[in-house]
Amino acid sequence: MGPSSKHTPRSPTYLIPCVIALALFSLTGLLLYKVLLSPTPSFFYPCPLPIFLSLFILHHFFALSVTFPSLGNFVEQVDDVASRTGTVVGHNLEPTPWHVFPHKPFDEESRQQRTYKILQCSYLTCRYAAGAVGGSRRSFAGGREECPEFFRAIHRDLAPWLESRISKAHVAAAQRYAAFRVVIVEGKVFVDWYYACVQSRAMFTLWGLLQLMRRYPGKVPDVDMMFDCMDKPSVNRTEHQAMPLPLFRYCTTKEHFDIPFPDWSFWGWSEINIRPWQEEFPDIKQGSRNVSWKNKFPWAYWKGNPDVASPIRTELINCNDSRKWGAEIMRQDWGEAARSGFKQSKLSNQCNHRYKIYAEGYAWSVSLKYILSCGSVALIISPQYEDFFSRGLIPNHNFWLVDSLNLCPSIKYAVEWGNQHPVEAEAIGKRGQDFMGSLNMDRIYEYMFHLISEYSKLQDFKPTPPTTALEVCVESVLCFADEKQRMFLNKSTAFPSHKPPCNLKPA
Repeated sequence: MGPSSKHTPRSPTYLIPCVIALALFSLTGLLLYKVLLSPTPSFFYPCPLPIFLSLFILHHFFALSVTFPSLGNFVEQVDDVASRTGTVVGHNLEPTPWHVFPHKPFDEESRQQRTYKILQCSYLTCRYAAGAVGGSRRSFAGGREECPEFFRAIHRDLAPWLESRISKAHVAAAQRYAAFRVVIVEGKVFVDWYYACVQSRAMFTLWGLLQLMRRYPGKVPDVDMMFDCMDKPSVNRTEHQAMPLPLFRYCTTKEHFDIPFPDWSFWGWSEINIRPWQEEFPDIKQGSRNVSWKNKFPWAYWKGNPDVASPIRTELINCNDSRKWGAEIMRQDWGEAARSGFKQSKLSNQCNHRYKIYAEGYAWSVSLKYILSCGSVALIISPQYEDFFSRGLIPNHNFWLVDSLNLCPSIKYAVEWGNQHPVEAEAIGKRGQDFMGSLNMDRIYEYMFHLISEYSKLQDFKPTPPTTALEVCVESVLCFADEKQRMFLNKSTAFPSHKPPCNLKPA
């Protein structure tokens, strides 16, 4: 059995009626006038008037409960609801036990501020939003182009359920490995929280799903999906052969049933200042042109964190000798990078070498797409993990495969070959960059659409949100976001497509 949810129902029966009734009963015209003219408290995200009034009164009931104990029960009930509500930023959630990370303390908020924010963002905001995020169904003009060949991997990823189909029991059993559950019903997105995700992965992953709904309004089918937000696949094929469990995450391997899904950083990674893909890729490509191939450093380059329990990265440190092994290996100190405003970590400034190394970390790494984007020859060290797009990579065509069992000599051989065959080497790098250029946000939304659509066809039940799930909408995610996160989210906002998704080829 998976972990049982400790969270409250979507709408506690007493919460909203009580707050609104108290607001309407207590406010006078003079008070309303003063409220409307006063500055909005800093902990309020701009919201509709009914929400603001309700929370304004709630604030005063917190204060009055000290003087009038009879109000204390009401305040305690409201506070109890907030203290048992999981959120997209990790309120009241423990870190995933299979990959523990520091728990976010939320000590920058007072108890009252935290309660206001949770009530506003989780229970009130979506009620006053524009409606189903999917909007009304659109009709498309024109024909459909064929999807890229690697899209066919969707069929392979979902093949384990072709005969058995996906039942409620399959989904329920997958909860054991999930951080959250997403249920889409009639254009609305509901989330049931089990564990917190590291940093803002959950926020940007859900934002991506919400933008998919905006991209294809009325087209995304009803679906029930379990998600994990950490790096390492967990549904082993040997252990779960009798009953494959459907679990979405950012990567998979040939030994796992985990279903790869576009990772959060396509919409931005605010903690390390990586912008949404639609901005980051063109900037990296432009940076790659600042130095001609002839004038790029004629050795391989890697910069990252070796302290992530990765034997490959540990061994890679030993290759740090540009004369002996043709490699420059740099340790990335993210703490120092943050203190300097990431000035030395800008991705577009890291394309000055003819060869760039990709080394998996604790598991899969988001760095692959940025390395390929440079136009250098991507030296990929025997990858164990694959994400959704890496199935489109072809050795010696758009990347160079490095042998992990003979690491330093293999890097040296690749560098020497490339320097002896500069035209061919430059062409490999250019094809890798072109491949990433073809992976624009239109393609990413098309992949998401087809993956979810094909998955939904395998479900043998009608998806319904569990009683512990909460609706999540664009406005509620923005409500929880801090200033920097909100900037990244707004930059990655999608708009309805004027053409249909590409045509997915059969298996």
